[in-house]
Amino acid sequence: MSLVPTRPEPGQARPYSFPEIRRVRLAGGQIVAAHLPGQLLASATLLLDGGAARETIGREGTAGVLAKSLEEGTSARDSAAYALALEGLGAELTTSVDWDSFRVGVSVPVGLLPGAVTLMAEAARTPRLDPADVARVRDDEATALRMDWAQPGPRADAALRADLFGAGERYGRPLNGDPVSMAAVTVEDVAAFHDAWLKRPGVLLVAGDLDKLDLQELAAAAFANTSGSAPAAEGPLDVPVAAARRVLLVDRPGSVQSTLRLGHRAPERAHPGYVPISLAATVLGGAFTSRLNHLIREVKGYTYGIRADFAMARRFGRFGVSSSVQTAVTTPALVDTVGEITRTQLDGVTEEELAVARTWRAGSLSVDMQTPSSIAGALATLVIHGLPDDYYPTLRTKLLETTAEEVSAAAATHLHPGGLTLVVEGDAAVIRDELVASKIGEVVDAEV
Repeated sequence: MSLVPTRPEPGQARPYSFPEIRRVRLAGGQIVAAHLPGQLLASATLLLDGGAARETIGREGTAGVLAKSLEEGTSARDSAAYALALEGLGAELTTSVDWDSFRVGVSVPVGLLPGAVTLMAEAARTPRLDPADVARVRDDEATALRMDWAQPGPRADAALRADLFGAGERYGRPLNGDPVSMAAVTVEDVAAFHDAWLKRPGVLLVAGDLDKLDLQELAAAAFANTSGSAPAAEGPLDVPVAAARRVLLVDRPGSVQSTLRLGHRAPERAHPGYVPISLAATVLGGAFTSRLNHLIREVKGYTYGIRADFAMARRFGRFGVSSSVQTAVTTPALVDTVGEITRTQLDGVTEEELAVARTWRAGSLSVDMQTPSSIAGALATLVIHGLPDDYYPTLRTKLLETTAEEVSAAAATHLHPGGLTLVVEGDAAVIRDELVASKIGEVVDAEV
Protein backbone atom coordinates (compact mmCIF):
# COMPACT_ATOMS: atom_id res chain seq x y z
CA MET A 1 0.00 0.00 0.00
CA SER A 2 1.35 3.43 -0.91
CA LEU A 3 0.15 6.99 -0.49
CA VAL A 4 -0.22 9.26 -3.51
CA PRO A 5 1.53 12.56 -2.67
CA THR A 6 -0.28 14.69 -5.26
CA ARG A 7 -3.79 14.90 -6.60
CA PRO A 8 -4.50 13.42 -10.04
CA GLU A 9 -4.62 16.02 -12.80
CA PRO A 10 -8.00 16.73 -14.40
CA GLY A 11 -8.45 14.93 -17.72
CA GLN A 12 -9.72 16.14 -21.05
CA ALA A 13 -13.48 16.75 -21.25
CA ARG A 14 -15.21 14.13 -23.40
CA PRO A 15 -17.55 15.16 -26.23
CA TYR A 16 -21.18 15.62 -25.25
CA SER A 17 -24.25 16.89 -27.07
CA PHE A 18 -27.65 17.64 -25.60
CA PRO A 19 -30.58 16.04 -27.46
CA GLU A 20 -32.51 17.88 -30.13
CA ILE A 21 -35.40 19.86 -28.64
CA ARG A 22 -38.82 20.30 -30.23
CA ARG A 23 -41.47 22.76 -29.03
CA VAL A 24 -45.05 22.53 -30.24
CA ARG A 25 -48.42 23.90 -29.13
CA LEU A 26 -51.15 21.30 -29.23
CA ALA A 27 -54.57 20.78 -27.62
CA GLY A 28 -54.37 24.10 -25.80
CA GLY A 29 -51.04 23.46 -24.14
CA GLN A 30 -47.34 23.34 -24.95
CA ILE A 31 -45.06 20.34 -25.34
CA VAL A 32 -41.30 20.66 -24.98
CA ALA A 33 -39.69 17.42 -26.07
CA ALA A 34 -36.16 16.01 -26.31
CA HIS A 35 -35.47 13.44 -29.02
CA LEU A 36 -33.59 10.37 -27.78
CA PRO A 37 -33.26 8.08 -30.81
CA GLY A 38 -33.26 4.39 -29.94
CA GLN A 39 -33.99 4.96 -26.26
CA LEU A 40 -36.28 2.22 -24.96
CA LEU A 41 -37.56 4.24 -22.01
CA ALA A 42 -39.44 7.52 -22.12
CA SER A 43 -40.37 10.09 -19.49
CA ALA A 44 -43.11 12.67 -19.33
CA THR A 45 -43.52 15.43 -16.77
CA LEU A 46 -46.44 17.78 -16.38
CA LEU A 47 -44.89 21.10 -15.36
CA LEU A 48 -47.33 23.47 -13.65
CA ASP A 49 -46.80 26.98 -12.35
CA GLY A 50 -47.97 26.04 -8.87
CA GLY A 51 -44.83 26.03 -6.77
CA ALA A 52 -44.42 26.83 -3.11
CA ALA A 53 -44.18 30.55 -3.92
CA ARG A 54 -47.93 30.41 -4.68
CA GLU A 55 -48.85 29.28 -1.16
CA THR A 56 -50.66 31.50 1.33
CA ILE A 57 -48.62 32.89 4.22
CA GLY A 58 -49.28 30.76 7.27
CA ARG A 59 -50.28 27.76 5.13
CA GLU A 60 -46.82 26.82 3.89
CA GLY A 61 -46.85 23.14 2.98
CA THR A 62 -50.16 23.21 1.10
CA ALA A 63 -48.59 22.28 -2.23
CA GLY A 64 -46.65 19.43 -0.62
CA VAL A 65 -49.82 17.97 0.90
CA LEU A 66 -51.52 18.20 -2.49
CA ALA A 67 -48.58 16.46 -4.18
CA LYS A 68 -48.74 13.53 -1.75
CA SER A 69 -52.55 13.40 -2.00
CA LEU A 70 -52.44 12.81 -5.76
CA GLU A 71 -51.50 9.20 -5.00
CA GLU A 72 -54.70 8.66 -2.99
CA GLY A 73 -56.95 8.02 -5.97
CA THR A 74 -58.90 10.01 -8.54
CA SER A 75 -62.52 10.87 -9.20
CA ALA A 76 -62.71 7.74 -11.38
CA ARG A 77 -60.71 5.25 -9.25
CA ASP A 78 -59.89 4.74 -5.62
CA SER A 79 -56.26 4.52 -4.51
CA ALA A 80 -56.07 0.74 -4.96
CA ALA A 81 -57.53 0.81 -8.47
CA TYR A 82 -55.29 3.69 -9.46
CA ALA A 83 -52.20 1.92 -8.12
CA LEU A 84 -53.12 -1.22 -10.06
CA ALA A 85 -53.55 0.80 -13.25
CA LEU A 86 -50.08 2.26 -12.84
CA GLU A 87 -48.62 -1.12 -12.00
CA GLY A 88 -50.16 -2.58 -15.12
CA LEU A 89 -47.93 -0.24 -17.14
CA GLY A 90 -44.88 -0.72 -14.95
CA ALA A 91 -45.11 2.98 -14.10
CA GLU A 92 -44.62 4.95 -10.92
CA LEU A 93 -46.14 8.37 -10.37
CA THR A 94 -43.65 10.95 -9.11
CA THR A 95 -44.53 14.35 -7.71
CA SER A 96 -42.39 17.23 -6.51
CA VAL A 97 -42.74 20.85 -5.48
CA ASP A 98 -40.08 23.56 -5.56
CA TRP A 99 -40.32 27.35 -5.34
CA ASP A 100 -41.35 27.74 -8.97
CA SER A 101 -43.16 24.59 -10.06
CA PHE A 102 -45.44 21.67 -9.26
CA ARG A 103 -44.39 18.55 -11.18
CA VAL A 104 -46.08 15.24 -11.86
CA GLY A 105 -44.17 12.64 -13.85
CA VAL A 106 -44.01 9.08 -15.17
CA SER A 107 -41.34 6.92 -16.84
CA VAL A 108 -42.20 3.79 -18.84
CA PRO A 109 -41.17 1.87 -21.97
CA VAL A 110 -41.66 4.22 -24.88
CA GLY A 111 -44.65 2.37 -26.34
CA LEU A 112 -46.57 2.67 -23.07
CA LEU A 113 -46.10 6.40 -22.62
CA PRO A 114 -49.53 7.47 -23.94
CA GLY A 115 -51.31 5.31 -21.38
CA ALA A 116 -48.99 6.51 -18.61
CA VAL A 117 -49.57 10.17 -19.51
CA THR A 118 -53.33 9.55 -19.41
CA LEU A 119 -53.01 8.16 -15.87
CA MET A 120 -50.68 10.99 -14.85
CA ALA A 121 -53.16 13.59 -16.09
CA GLU A 122 -56.01 11.79 -14.34
CA ALA A 123 -54.20 12.17 -11.00
CA ALA A 124 -53.16 15.77 -11.61
CA ARG A 125 -56.44 17.07 -13.03
CA THR A 126 -59.07 15.03 -11.17
CA PRO A 127 -57.66 13.83 -7.82
CA ARG A 128 -60.14 12.35 -5.36
CA LEU A 129 -58.99 14.61 -2.48
CA ASP A 130 -61.10 12.73 0.03
CA PRO A 131 -61.08 14.84 3.21
CA ALA A 132 -59.98 11.91 5.36
CA ASP A 133 -57.08 11.13 3.02
CA VAL A 134 -55.97 14.75 2.79
CA ALA A 135 -56.11 15.15 6.57
CA ARG A 136 -54.06 11.97 7.05
CA VAL A 137 -51.43 13.13 4.56
CA ARG A 138 -51.31 16.53 6.26
CA ASP A 139 -50.89 14.96 9.69
CA ASP A 140 -48.14 12.64 8.43
CA GLU A 141 -46.30 15.60 6.92
CA ALA A 142 -46.66 17.65 10.11
CA THR A 143 -45.30 14.74 12.17
CA ALA A 144 -42.34 14.36 9.82
CA LEU A 145 -41.60 18.08 10.09
CA ARG A 146 -41.78 17.99 13.90
CA MET A 147 -39.24 15.16 13.90
CA ASP A 148 -37.04 17.02 11.44
CA TRP A 149 -37.19 20.27 13.37
CA ALA A 150 -36.16 18.46 16.54
CA GLN A 151 -32.76 17.96 14.89
CA PRO A 152 -30.11 20.65 14.35
CA GLY A 153 -30.38 22.56 11.09
CA PRO A 154 -33.98 23.39 10.15
CA ARG A 155 -34.30 26.19 12.73
CA ALA A 156 -31.00 27.69 11.59
CA ASP A 157 -32.11 27.49 7.95
CA ALA A 158 -35.41 29.16 8.83
CA ALA A 159 -33.68 31.95 10.78
CA LEU A 160 -31.37 32.70 7.85
CA ARG A 161 -34.17 32.70 5.28
CA ALA A 162 -36.35 34.96 7.44
CA ASP A 163 -33.51 37.43 7.91
CA LEU A 164 -32.63 37.56 4.22
CA PHE A 165 -36.13 37.75 2.73
CA GLY A 166 -38.41 38.80 5.60
CA ALA A 167 -40.47 36.53 7.83
CA GLY A 168 -43.67 38.05 6.45
CA GLU A 169 -42.82 37.14 2.83
CA ARG A 170 -43.27 33.69 1.30
CA TYR A 171 -39.64 33.53 0.23
CA GLY A 172 -38.69 34.31 3.82
CA ARG A 173 -40.33 31.13 5.09
CA PRO A 174 -39.21 27.49 4.66
CA LEU A 175 -39.85 25.92 1.27
CA ASN A 176 -41.75 22.97 2.76
CA GLY A 177 -43.29 24.88 5.64
CA ASP A 178 -42.72 24.32 9.33
CA PRO A 179 -44.60 22.17 11.87
CA VAL A 180 -47.03 24.99 12.72
CA SER A 181 -47.86 26.03 9.16
CA MET A 182 -48.22 22.42 8.02
CA ALA A 183 -50.58 21.58 10.86
CA ALA A 184 -52.69 24.62 9.90
CA VAL A 185 -53.26 23.41 6.32
CA THR A 186 -56.92 22.49 5.76
CA VAL A 187 -58.66 20.27 3.25
CA GLU A 188 -60.18 23.44 1.80
CA ASP A 189 -56.71 24.96 1.37
CA VAL A 190 -55.56 21.94 -0.61
CA ALA A 191 -58.66 21.88 -2.81
CA ALA A 192 -58.41 25.60 -3.49
CA PHE A 193 -54.73 25.31 -4.42
CA HIS A 194 -55.60 22.50 -6.84
CA ASP A 195 -58.38 24.53 -8.43
CA ALA A 196 -56.14 27.57 -8.82
CA TRP A 197 -53.02 25.95 -10.25
CA LEU A 198 -53.46 22.35 -11.44
CA LYS A 199 -56.37 22.87 -13.81
CA ARG A 200 -54.32 25.10 -16.10
CA PRO A 201 -52.74 23.35 -19.12
CA GLY A 202 -49.12 23.87 -18.08
CA VAL A 203 -46.29 22.37 -20.11
CA LEU A 204 -45.76 18.70 -20.92
CA LEU A 205 -42.08 17.75 -20.94
CA VAL A 206 -41.24 14.63 -22.94
CA ALA A 207 -37.91 12.82 -23.22
CA GLY A 208 -37.77 9.76 -25.47
CA ASP A 209 -37.60 8.47 -29.01
CA LEU A 210 -39.92 10.96 -30.69
CA ASP A 211 -40.05 8.84 -33.86
CA LYS A 212 -42.09 6.35 -31.83
CA LEU A 213 -44.31 8.88 -30.06
CA ASP A 214 -47.36 10.80 -31.25
CA LEU A 215 -47.10 14.21 -29.61
CA GLN A 216 -50.69 15.02 -30.59
CA GLU A 217 -51.88 11.95 -28.68
CA LEU A 218 -49.80 12.90 -25.64
CA ALA A 219 -51.09 16.48 -25.72
CA ALA A 220 -54.70 15.34 -25.93
CA ALA A 221 -54.19 13.23 -22.81
CA ALA A 222 -52.22 15.82 -20.87
CA PHE A 223 -54.33 18.90 -21.58
CA ALA A 224 -57.86 17.51 -21.74
CA ASN A 225 -60.49 19.52 -19.84
CA THR A 226 -58.04 22.25 -18.82
CA SER A 227 -58.54 25.98 -18.99
CA GLY A 228 -56.81 29.22 -18.17
CA SER A 229 -53.35 30.41 -19.02
CA ALA A 230 -50.00 30.77 -17.34
CA PRO A 231 -49.82 33.74 -14.96
CA ALA A 232 -47.80 36.75 -16.08
CA ALA A 233 -44.12 36.41 -15.34
CA GLU A 234 -42.85 38.50 -12.44
CA GLY A 235 -39.42 40.08 -12.53
CA PRO A 236 -36.48 39.18 -10.32
CA LEU A 237 -36.24 40.54 -6.81
CA ASP A 238 -33.69 43.17 -5.86
CA VAL A 239 -30.43 42.00 -4.29
CA PRO A 240 -29.88 44.29 -1.29
CA VAL A 241 -26.63 43.97 0.64
CA ALA A 242 -26.63 44.45 4.40
CA ALA A 243 -24.52 47.30 5.72
CA ALA A 244 -22.80 45.08 8.30
CA ARG A 245 -22.52 41.48 9.38
CA ARG A 246 -24.59 40.21 12.24
CA VAL A 247 -24.81 36.93 14.13
CA LEU A 248 -28.21 35.35 14.81
CA LEU A 249 -27.97 32.99 17.77
CA VAL A 250 -30.47 30.13 17.85
CA ASP A 251 -30.27 28.61 21.32
CA ARG A 252 -29.93 24.83 21.59
CA PRO A 253 -29.07 24.22 25.26
CA GLY A 254 -26.60 21.42 25.92
CA SER A 255 -25.66 20.95 22.28
CA VAL A 256 -22.14 19.60 21.74
CA GLN A 257 -22.07 21.02 18.21
CA SER A 258 -22.92 24.32 16.60
CA THR A 259 -24.79 24.36 13.30
CA LEU A 260 -23.57 27.16 11.05
CA ARG A 261 -25.56 28.82 8.28
CA LEU A 262 -24.08 31.89 6.57
CA GLY A 263 -25.64 33.76 3.69
CA HIS A 264 -26.74 36.79 1.77
CA ARG A 265 -29.08 37.43 -1.14
CA ALA A 266 -27.93 36.78 -4.70
CA PRO A 267 -29.18 37.00 -8.32
CA GLU A 268 -31.81 34.76 -9.90
CA ARG A 269 -31.06 31.61 -11.95
CA ALA A 270 -31.42 33.31 -15.36
CA HIS A 271 -28.78 35.91 -14.51
CA PRO A 272 -26.28 36.22 -17.39
CA GLY A 273 -23.38 35.73 -14.97
CA TYR A 274 -24.59 32.32 -13.82
CA VAL A 275 -21.58 30.38 -15.10
CA PRO A 276 -18.76 32.45 -13.55
CA ILE A 277 -20.84 32.87 -10.36
CA SER A 278 -21.33 29.13 -10.02
CA LEU A 279 -17.68 28.40 -10.79
CA ALA A 280 -16.61 30.87 -8.10
CA ALA A 281 -18.83 29.01 -5.64
CA THR A 282 -17.35 25.68 -6.74
CA VAL A 283 -13.82 26.88 -6.03
CA LEU A 284 -14.86 28.38 -2.71
CA GLY A 285 -16.98 25.60 -1.31
CA GLY A 286 -18.77 23.52 -3.93
CA ALA A 287 -16.52 20.48 -4.06
CA PHE A 288 -14.48 18.30 -1.71
CA THR A 289 -11.33 20.00 -3.00
CA SER A 290 -12.72 23.49 -2.32
CA ARG A 291 -10.97 26.22 -0.35
CA LEU A 292 -13.38 26.08 2.57
CA ASN A 293 -13.29 22.30 2.88
CA HIS A 294 -9.49 22.33 2.73
CA LEU A 295 -9.15 24.99 5.41
CA ILE A 296 -11.98 24.16 7.80
CA ARG A 297 -11.82 20.36 7.50
CA GLU A 298 -8.28 19.43 6.45
CA VAL A 299 -6.14 22.16 8.01
CA LYS A 300 -8.15 23.14 11.09
CA GLY A 301 -10.06 19.91 11.72
CA TYR A 302 -13.17 21.80 12.80
CA THR A 303 -15.70 19.75 10.80
CA TYR A 304 -16.34 16.72 8.65
CA GLY A 305 -17.37 19.00 5.83
CA ILE A 306 -18.43 22.48 4.81
CA ARG A 307 -20.21 23.63 1.68
CA ALA A 308 -20.86 26.90 -0.10
CA ASP A 309 -23.16 27.49 -3.06
CA PHE A 310 -25.46 29.88 -4.86
CA ALA A 311 -29.03 28.57 -4.75
CA MET A 312 -31.02 30.29 -7.48
CA ALA A 313 -34.74 30.26 -8.23
CA ARG A 314 -36.80 32.10 -10.85
CA ARG A 315 -37.04 35.38 -8.93
CA PHE A 316 -34.27 35.24 -6.34
CA GLY A 317 -30.99 33.70 -5.30
CA ARG A 318 -29.12 33.05 -2.10
CA PHE A 319 -25.41 32.62 -1.41
CA GLY A 320 -25.02 30.23 1.50
CA VAL A 321 -22.49 28.30 3.56
CA SER A 322 -23.45 25.36 5.75
CA SER A 323 -21.52 23.25 8.25
CA SER A 324 -21.52 21.87 11.79
CA VAL A 325 -18.58 22.18 14.17
CA GLN A 326 -17.75 21.27 17.74
CA THR A 327 -19.09 23.80 20.22
CA ALA A 328 -15.61 24.73 21.45
CA VAL A 329 -14.47 25.89 17.99
CA THR A 330 -17.64 27.74 16.96
CA THR A 331 -16.11 31.21 16.91
CA PRO A 332 -12.77 30.36 15.25
CA ALA A 333 -14.63 28.33 12.61
CA LEU A 334 -16.84 31.32 11.83
CA VAL A 335 -13.89 33.72 11.73
CA ASP A 336 -11.91 31.45 9.41
CA THR A 337 -14.92 30.86 7.14
CA VAL A 338 -15.61 34.58 6.78
CA GLY A 339 -11.89 35.11 6.18
CA GLU A 340 -11.85 32.60 3.31
CA ILE A 341 -14.91 34.18 1.72
CA THR A 342 -13.24 37.56 2.03
CA ARG A 343 -10.03 36.26 0.46
CA THR A 344 -11.96 34.85 -2.49
CA GLN A 345 -13.88 38.09 -2.93
CA LEU A 346 -10.73 40.21 -2.84
CA ASP A 347 -8.16 37.99 -4.56
CA GLY A 348 -10.27 35.87 -6.89
CA VAL A 349 -9.38 32.35 -7.97
CA THR A 350 -6.28 30.76 -9.47
CA GLU A 351 -6.08 29.05 -12.85
CA GLU A 352 -5.19 25.75 -11.13
CA GLU A 353 -8.26 25.85 -8.91
CA LEU A 354 -10.48 26.82 -11.80
CA ALA A 355 -9.18 23.98 -13.99
CA VAL A 356 -10.43 21.46 -11.42
CA ALA A 357 -13.75 23.27 -11.02
CA ARG A 358 -14.27 23.50 -14.80
CA THR A 359 -13.73 19.81 -15.53
CA TRP A 360 -15.74 18.68 -12.49
CA ARG A 361 -18.74 20.87 -13.35
CA ALA A 362 -18.66 20.03 -17.07
CA GLY A 363 -18.22 16.33 -16.33
CA SER A 364 -21.06 16.35 -13.80
CA LEU A 365 -23.32 18.00 -16.37
CA SER A 366 -22.80 15.05 -18.71
CA VAL A 367 -23.15 12.40 -16.01
CA ASP A 368 -26.30 13.97 -14.61
CA MET A 369 -28.11 13.71 -17.96
CA GLN A 370 -27.97 10.00 -18.72
CA THR A 371 -31.66 9.10 -18.32
CA PRO A 372 -34.91 10.30 -19.88
CA SER A 373 -36.13 11.55 -16.49
CA SER A 374 -32.99 13.63 -15.99
CA ILE A 375 -33.36 15.07 -19.49
CA ALA A 376 -36.98 15.99 -18.65
CA GLY A 377 -35.66 17.75 -15.55
CA ALA A 378 -33.26 19.73 -17.71
CA LEU A 379 -36.13 20.73 -19.98
CA ALA A 380 -37.98 22.01 -16.91
CA THR A 381 -35.06 24.32 -16.15
CA LEU A 382 -35.29 25.78 -19.66
CA VAL A 383 -39.03 26.42 -19.35
CA ILE A 384 -39.07 27.79 -15.79
CA HIS A 385 -36.22 30.22 -16.32
CA GLY A 386 -36.92 31.21 -19.92
CA LEU A 387 -33.64 29.82 -21.26
CA PRO A 388 -33.00 29.12 -24.97
CA ASP A 389 -33.00 25.64 -26.49
CA ASP A 390 -29.24 25.74 -27.07
CA TYR A 391 -28.65 26.54 -23.41
CA TYR A 392 -27.09 23.24 -22.34
CA PRO A 393 -24.58 22.88 -25.19
CA THR A 394 -23.68 26.52 -24.61
CA LEU A 395 -23.49 25.95 -20.85
CA ARG A 396 -20.98 23.15 -21.25
CA THR A 397 -18.84 25.29 -23.55
CA LYS A 398 -18.96 28.21 -21.13
CA LEU A 399 -18.04 26.01 -18.19
CA LEU A 400 -14.94 24.85 -20.02
CA GLU A 401 -13.93 28.21 -21.46
CA THR A 402 -14.73 30.76 -18.74
CA THR A 403 -11.48 32.41 -17.64
CA ALA A 404 -10.02 32.92 -14.20
CA GLU A 405 -10.42 36.67 -14.71
CA GLU A 406 -14.16 36.29 -15.35
CA VAL A 407 -14.64 34.03 -12.32
CA SER A 408 -12.61 36.36 -10.12
CA ALA A 409 -14.72 39.29 -11.29
CA ALA A 410 -17.89 37.34 -10.43
CA ALA A 411 -16.53 36.62 -6.96
CA ALA A 412 -15.70 40.29 -6.45
CA THR A 413 -19.19 41.34 -7.55
CA HIS A 414 -21.42 38.69 -6.01
CA LEU A 415 -19.68 37.73 -2.74
CA HIS A 416 -20.42 40.13 0.11
CA PRO A 417 -18.52 38.98 3.21
CA GLY A 418 -19.21 42.31 4.93
CA GLY A 419 -22.97 41.85 4.55
CA LEU A 420 -23.30 38.24 5.64
CA THR A 421 -25.89 37.02 8.08
CA LEU A 422 -24.25 34.41 10.32
CA VAL A 423 -26.68 32.00 11.98
CA VAL A 424 -25.36 29.83 14.79
CA GLU A 425 -27.59 27.14 16.31
CA GLY A 426 -25.91 25.91 19.46
CA ASP A 427 -25.57 26.26 23.21
CA ALA A 428 -25.91 30.02 23.60
CA ALA A 429 -24.70 30.03 27.20
CA VAL A 430 -21.40 28.51 26.12
CA ILE A 431 -20.70 30.32 22.84
CA ARG A 432 -22.23 33.77 23.24
CA ASP A 433 -19.35 35.56 25.04
CA GLU A 434 -16.71 34.39 22.59
CA LEU A 435 -18.88 35.37 19.63
CA VAL A 436 -19.34 38.86 21.08
CA ALA A 437 -15.62 39.18 21.84
CA SER A 438 -14.68 38.21 18.28
CA LYS A 439 -16.49 41.31 16.93
CA ILE A 440 -17.38 39.33 13.83
CA GLY A 441 -20.79 40.98 13.94
CA GLU A 442 -23.53 42.11 16.28
CA VAL A 443 -24.87 39.08 18.19
CA VAL A 444 -28.68 38.91 18.28
CA ASP A 445 -30.96 36.23 19.69
CA ALA A 446 -33.11 34.70 16.97
CA GLU A 447 -36.70 33.65 17.62
CA VAL A 448 -37.52 30.55 15.61
